[in-house]
Amino acid sequence: MAEASLENFIDEAEIEQALSRAAGAGSGRVREILTRAAEAKGLSLPEVAVLAEVSDPELLGELFRTAREVKERIYGRRLVLFAPLYISNLCANECLYCAFRARNRKVQRRSLTQDLIRREVEILVDQGQKRVLLVAGESYPREGFDYVLRSIETVYAVKKGRGEIRRLNVNVAPLEIEEFRRLKQAGIGTYQLFQETYHRPTYLAVHLSGKKRDFDWRLGAMDRAMQAGIDDVGIGVLFGLFDWRFEILALMQHARHLERRFGVGPHTISVPRLEPAVGSDMASHPPKPVSDVEFRKLVAILRLAVPYTGIILSTRESAKMRSETFALGVSQISAGSRTNPGGYSEQEIEQAAQFSLGDHRPLDEVIRDVAGLGYIPSFCTACYRLGRTGQDFMDLAKPGAIKAHCDPNALSTFQEYLLDYASPETRRVGELLIERALGDMAKPVAQAAQKMLERVRAGERDVYV
Repeated sequence: MAEASLENFIDEAEIEQALSRAAGAGSGRVREILTRAAEAKGLSLPEVAVLAEVSDPELLGELFRTAREVKERIYGRRLVLFAPLYISNLCANECLYCAFRARNRKVQRRSLTQDLIRREVEILVDQGQKRVLLVAGESYPREGFDYVLRSIETVYAVKKGRGEIRRLNVNVAPLEIEEFRRLKQAGIGTYQLFQETYHRPTYLAVHLSGKKRDFDWRLGAMDRAMQAGIDDVGIGVLFGLFDWRFEILALMQHARHLERRFGVGPHTISVPRLEPAVGSDMASHPPKPVSDVEFRKLVAILRLAVPYTGIILSTRESAKMRSETFALGVSQISAGSRTNPGGYSEQEIEQAAQFSLGDHRPLDEVIRDVAGLGYIPSFCTACYRLGRTGQDFMDLAKPGAIKAHCDPNALSTFQEYLLDYASPETRRVGELLIERALGDMAKPVAQAAQKMLERVRAGERDVYV
């Protein structure tokens, strides 16, 4: 049932008006907005709408350049890595774009036992992963929501060699406030949930049955999570279901609502595009396909619109597209991903995956590529464990103070990976990058980072500030 008390903060009329007025904006107006965007203070809905209409190659180049400058100023050359962990594909919803939809007989249903989850985590730890996103279909085995809580406990309990999962983020079905409280008590990092599309008619057209058909129940999930004390939440859209320009303006409205009500907006925004999925014609033929140019543009616009919000890019995208969007605003990526329960410990069967992957490379290869491009792969989880979340994180991020923590922590976790898990070639590329990165840092930060690196090289692990 929809939440009667939930404010209808997705204002379609406001979005349509902003897009209509933006259509006539000239190059002078675009450059004026880009100048303002360069200050990294965010943008209004009408300003975002104007940038969404940019098609002139010269102006598009200026948009991309501004996004690169803002991204580098706030995030530097860091790129956070994680892996998804699918524990179940049971689902009672009929979502036309998803392989896990209830009526799809082409997917074998399963939920992993705790022993199998432990095995999956051991493999991820052996790869060098430190951050995991736990994902489940929107139905659970007989034990219900307790299955998720037990699975979280299992993930955190795995210790193998020098490795462990230090932070677990969660993407599960919308919960009641009391269930969110229990999720918080389990020690999660970010609670992530996508609205899929904010366009209500489209939402109803693609969600035919199941609890997920209730647009408002899903829309209110982040409110309930934050009421329960989870102050790091991640929102997102499945691009390709409706006009991407509408969707990014709706994302802004959602972020604005959370800021007004709770004092802080989303910690992350994810930008998945529809990819082929077994048993879904819609996934292979998106109703509103987003071209590669449009995709790069929307990433750049989001970086300027919400400069301090992390942007997550998954392995749905190809290696080429992923590398092209790093500079435009992406700050977190998944790597070495499997999107079916048991996918890490068993031979992956495409028919069991939620969607097709665009980047099949193993973690080590992704890290070598990222480092070769000059980005510092980071497995840092320090902010979560030191309480630098929600408003506390933003209070450090907006004046730029967070870089004094993030840059040394990124190098420390990267050094751990190079020593414990990297191939010889990746270690060679990585060590050169670390030396260059130290040379680019302000002297006090570089000195702190150097001391941390020396501790890691001496055998200490999980060194952070």
